[in-house]
Amino acid sequence: MPLNPGIAERRFERQDIVDEGDEVFIEDEATALDTPWQTTMALIGRLLLAAIFMMSGIAKLTDIAGTVTHMTAAGIPYADTLAVVAGVAEILGAASLILGLLTRLGAFGLFLYMIPTTVLFHGFWNFEGAERLPQMVNFMKNLAIMGGLATLVGVGARRFSIDHRIRVARGR
Repeated sequence: MPLNPGIAERRFERQDIVDEGDEVFIEDEATALDTPWQTTMALIGRLLLAAIFMMSGIAKLTDIAGTVTHMTAAGIPYADTLAVVAGVAEILGAASLILGLLTRLGAFGLFLYMIPTTVLFHGFWNFEGAERLPQMVNFMKNLAIMGGLATLVGVGARRFSIDHRIRVARGR
């Protein structure tokens, strides 16, 4: 059932709503209906997701020897090179989320990064006894983080971001 244009005008009172006969279109669907609490919560979500990657990336780069030892124990080849790559990737991805710059790309990169990380380091099915439960908890935690990243890929950074400022400056 199409939205009554009279209701749309009273309810939204927005310049970006266009009435085209039986249908009402919102010109910038990504942010047109965002309320201040939604944009604030989107920013908080980005910052909280970024925190784990920023801390992990910094930890990897400040203790490369420990990171290499951990990766080697998990059977990762070229651990000395991949430890640096992983640390830099986590920091760049976190910076993308914090700033809201290339947010979808940063979130997608972190999402892809999480797939092998989760399987290789938290494969709870490879553990027995008391070791199994913590690995399953970490596996599920990583899936939840991936869910947050997937949401960011889908909806973007919203209004409190450099991405939004660029889009507005370009008139989109």
